[in-house]
Amino acid sequence: MSEITDRLWEDYQAFCARDLSQIDVAYLFCDAIFESLRRYGAKEAILVCWCITTSGHKVLLHLAVGDKESETCWTEFFRGMISRGLRVPVSVTADGAPGLINAIGVCFGRSIRIRCWFHRMGNILAKVPEEGRAELAAHLRAVRDAPTPDSGRAAATDLVNRFEDAFPAATSCFTEDLDALLGHLRLPARHRIFCRTTNLIERSFEEERRRTKVIPRFTDERSAMKLVFAALIRCSQRWSRVSITDIERHQLYLLRQELRIDPPPAMREKEDRSRRRKTA
Repeated sequence: MSEITDRLWEDYQAFCARDLSQIDVAYLFCDAIFESLRRYGAKEAILVCWCITTSGHKVLLHLAVGDKESETCWTEFFRGMISRGLRVPVSVTADGAPGLINAIGVCFGRSIRIRCWFHRMGNILAKVPEEGRAELAAHLRAVRDAPTPDSGRAAATDLVNRFEDAFPAATSCFTEDLDALLGHLRLPARHRIFCRTTNLIERSFEEERRRTKVIPRFTDERSAMKLVFAALIRCSQRWSRVSITDIERHQLYLLRQELRIDPPPAMREKEDRSRRRKTA
């Protein structure tokens, strides 16, 4: 058993050092999970990053210990991946942790930042009496599911005008990070459901918690990282990919141009060939 776990630690170290330049990242997802360490008697954050590639594969990119979800920890986490060749993503989906938001701005300033709708709707509806939640939730879904960014902003304005007097705390929470809430509406229509929440990363955490819930505390940091890595890399190897059509890849290429993000060489070559055929 010791030999197996030692080999797992070696696999984790190789995972953290691997080249990321060949991974064609389209959408990035970031969050943290907290585990208890017996030695210190407190929970320690494990920072995790997943992506969906242009080919639709769900890939675990990196995980590392952070003493807390601070801007410094997240910035160091992102820069470590960038130094290994991580390409600038089209979008980054995250919750509302201030340190994480600031780090995304520092490291991926050109990417579209998307605020997780699941977490945000929970925050908003928690500020409303139970009898008013159904109506407000319907208007929130109208904003979330709008066909275009402009129509989403119009639906948001209608929501604020309708509810700001009755539920000022909820409407203030809604407008606090509105641009990020509407960010997913700039993506290809079929991709929005995958990118508007951190569900991808939360599902991987569920698999991890199934294995750690029977352990009151880990003995040390290494034992925690080995188990978390083993659970998450298994998800990455077994999960099915997202279907992405050639038309949607072209939409991503145009969106990258709009955001001034360099497309992967293979995508650029394909677009160039397509353009030459059309002009021939």
